[in-house]
Amino acid sequence: MTEQHNVTEQHYIAKRRMAEDRLIKAGAYAPEWEHDACGVGFVASMDGSHNRAVVNAAIEALQAIWHRGAVDADGMTGDGAGIHLSIPREFFIKHIARTGHTDDGGRLAVGMVFLPRDDIGAQEVCRSIVEREILKEGLFIYGWRQVPVNTSALGQKAKATRPEIEQVMFSVPQEMSEVEVERHLYIIRRRIEKAVLAELVTDFYICSLSTRSIIYKGMFLAEQVTAFYPDLLDELFISNFAVYHQRYSTNTFPTWRLAQPFRVLAHNGEINTIRGNQNWMSCHEDRMDSPIFEGAIEDIKPVIAKGSSDSAALMQYLS
Repeated sequence: MTEQHNVTEQHYIAKRRMAEDRLIKAGAYAPEWEHDACGVGFVASMDGSHNRAVVNAAIEALQAIWHRGAVDADGMTGDGAGIHLSIPREFFIKHIARTGHTDDGGRLAVGMVFLPRDDIGAQEVCRSIVEREILKEGLFIYGWRQVPVNTSALGQKAKATRPEIEQVMFSVPQEMSEVEVERHLYIIRRRIEKAVLAELVTDFYICSLSTRSIIYKGMFLAEQVTAFYPDLLDELFISNFAVYHQRYSTNTFPTWRLAQPFRVLAHNGEINTIRGNQNWMSCHEDRMDSPIFEGAIEDIKPVIAKGSSDSAALMQYLS
């Protein structure tokens, strides 16, 4: 058994050295760049095609950077890990069929939503607000999908704070450009978030709301991502890119919503002067305006949500 283990270990080391040599020659890596921080990476298909190989490569790479994140005393709860992928249309069309609807030919939009797990009433309030704000914009909702999860993959603390995880699937008119659609969905998301807060529900979070991409993340270890989210193992789950992240929290405690990637970034490191940056943003808000938001500028304020980590605050600003 020991002999076999040694052979496997030597094979891994040789494979790692070969990979490092290729990266060094390409100028993408140097040993002196090694430091203690989050692990982050990116995979993409060179020709832009959506395929399963990209997803598999990203999952393998994410699981290989488990050492870049902190681990709780229970040995299974992590600071957070996740993966950001393009929306696999055929995968979701299959699940839309289960709601009794068929593809209407529009742009498929999916929202990955964390709901309060232990309060059924609050869950319904949140769903109603999400549906109301989407329908107000004349968009068609296919329905909700409860995301399959395997809670046995989680540690005790991750289980205790686990949200209810659901996806809202809806359609956006094809004639809208991608830029217009994503801006529109950003405003809708901000309206939803403000309306939910007005109902005094604080444990609600939208991981992603887009026609382009979707985020699967949580307060687990990097190697647990597919164990917890079996969706990611489905052969129909394809993508042309993947951003993956293993968190090592610095200026905030780990929570489900602060796991990365975020909607527009996956950050490795720590942003300094975080309080000063947040205060400056607040000071500028009363002068913020832009014609591209067509009178909806107040709906996106405050730009920085309370309790955000440095990366979450920057992500909200970039959104």
